[in-house]
Amino acid sequence: MPFNPTMEQTTFHAALRDQFESFLDEHRSALHDCLNGLTEEQARRSLVASRTTLLGLVKHVTFVEKVWFDEAITCRSRREIGIPDTPDESFGLGDDDTVASVQHAYREACAASRRATAELTPDDVVRGNRRGPLPLRWVYLHTLRELAQHCGHADILREQILGGTAGTA
Repeated sequence: MPFNPTMEQTTFHAALRDQFESFLDEHRSALHDCLNGLTEEQARRSLVASRTTLLGLVKHVTFVEKVWFDEAITCRSRREIGIPDTPDESFGLGDDDTVASVQHAYREACAASRRATAELTPDDVVRGNRRGPLPLRWVYLHTLRELAQHCGHADILREQILGGTAGTA
C-alpha cells in the first residue's frame, strides 16, 4: 500500500470520524486495486495452503463490510443479507466470480457501508454483531485492523504472482 502524503495532511487534524473513514477508504482502495491488471487466472491463483487467493481476498473483504456495516448496524441476519455464515466460507469462489464482478460487489458494499454510517457518530452503539452491542468506534477500528492485515496479504500475493513487482497497474 503506497504512502499517501496528501491523505495524511488532510486528515491529520480532521474529526475522528473523518480520520476513521479516510483510513478505511485508503485500505479499501488498496484491496480493490490489488486485482487491477491481473488476468482471471492470476487473480484465482492459489499460492498458500489456505483458500486465500487475491480474488478470494477481495470477496472476503466484501463479506467483512457486510458483517460490520450491515449486520452489525441493521441487525439483519447473514442469511437476509445473502452472505456466508463464516469468514472461511467467504473466501470461496464460484465459476461466475470474475475480477470485474468481485470488484463491483466490493465497491457496492463499501458504498453501502458509508451510507449505513452516514448518520452515526463514533460513540453510537450498534447492536447486530454476535459479540453484542459495540460502539461504532470499535467497529471502525476492528475493520481497519482487518483491512490492513489483508492489504499485507494482498501485497505479498500480488508480488508472488507478478514475479517480484507488487506495484498496482
